[in-house]
Amino acid sequence: MPLVSVAFVLASSAQESSSARRSVHTEMHNVQYHFTDASAVHITQLEGELVPTTATGIPFFDDPNSFTLNIRNAEISITTDALASALNQYAFAAPDAPIKEIQISIKDRKLDIHGKLHSKGGVPFETVGSLSVTPDGEIRVHAESVKAAHLPVKGLMDLLGENIAKIIDTRKVHGVRLEKDDLILTPAELFPPPHVLGRLSSVSLRGNEIVQTYGSSPAKPSRPGNYMAYQGGQLRFGKLTMSDTDLILIDLDPQDPFDFYLNHYKEQLTAGYTKNTLSSGLRAYFRDYNKLTAKQKSHDEAVRPK
Repeated sequence: MPLVSVAFVLASSAQESSSARRSVHTEMHNVQYHFTDASAVHITQLEGELVPTTATGIPFFDDPNSFTLNIRNAEISITTDALASALNQYAFAAPDAPIKEIQISIKDRKLDIHGKLHSKGGVPFETVGSLSVTPDGEIRVHAESVKAAHLPVKGLMDLLGENIAKIIDTRKVHGVRLEKDDLILTPAELFPPPHVLGRLSSVSLRGNEIVQTYGSSPAKPSRPGNYMAYQGGQLRFGKLTMSDTDLILIDLDPQDPFDFYLNHYKEQLTAGYTKNTLSSGLRAYFRDYNKLTAKQKSHDEAVRPK
């Protein structure tokens, strides 16, 4: 092997090893994790790492671009309404995005997608499709029937037109592309930061939810209740930086999922309390985001930097 190739391999290996040392092991159980007010996923169980993405090498709760959540094993579900909100507010948010006003439901074990073709004067369309996982771990929505203005259409390519199909494959649309008559959804790109990375192993429909499994079956929780646990590496939140991190965020009300919103974690913590352990760990008891009072939320908005 040429010396240049050897040097490249060694440098890449060293970089990966350094990233592994700086990552923070993460475990979550029964968490309703918000990306926006209307878009949240339910994490039944998750195990992975927070991996820093900035020069500081430290994940920082106040900067969702400072880390990615890399999943090893997890079960994560999202309601059809939350997925539609993510597509409308993020994936197809650009003024010239080809599709607008998306609505999603589940009908006869199929995904039923309604919307309007912005590029064709707001013509309404509907496509019904089945779900599967691609070899690359993405979600494939195979269109089994397509209608425009309530009239049958041969397929998505005929509905959208080749030029629109090409537009969907550009940076104007996050996490969605077209392969013939199939929509390919990339979960890691459908939501704003922090980005969640992982390889899907299966996808299914349950009630009004799309259930995604990453890796093998998630391990059982290591502690009771609803929580988000962080161990090892460095982690920064607010003015505090933990080394050899030992931090667990605990739901004050374990009767329902831990409703967590990273953009508002400070007001959730302010409504709760913290405890230190004898080994210098920190246990933070959080109020659910959806249970904060209007006064607690307005106070947070008043003190947040502009």
